[in-house]
Amino acid sequence: MRFREVIRAPFWLLAFIYFLFLSLVIAVWAALGNQSAFITWVVSTFLIVLIALKSTLILEVDEKELRAGPAHIELKYIGRVIPLDSKEMGRLRTRDADPASFLIFRFWRSTGVKVEINDPRDQTPYWLITSKRNSELANLLSK
Repeated sequence: MRFREVIRAPFWLLAFIYFLFLSLVIAVWAALGNQSAFITWVVSTFLIVLIALKSTLILEVDEKELRAGPAHIELKYIGRVIPLDSKEMGRLRTRDADPASFLIFRFWRSTGVKVEINDPRDQTPYWLITSKRNSELANLLSK
């Protein structure tokens, strides 16, 4: 493994979502009582754990391929790799986005890389990937 990065949801985001769930628990408690509120609380706690696990993004690069979440591509099909600052990343994931591109980003991370794809069988022009270590990832993929 030459590169591995794990991007998790920040605590503030999970706390905010859990706060919203707890307001639902209070509403259920006021309307239906203790037992229903307890069940709602248990389900809410399970959901916040599930959200934390499912929102995790794992980026890996080994000798043969790049893996970004569920997607993977062989390194031989990777063209130019551009590290993006928050301004460039913001533009590429909104108004300048190509509808045919593959986007795998987390909104709480503002930097990333644009990986151009050189595969004649693949219509995807580029991958837009969130990364905290965008310069390191870009340098590694450019070799």
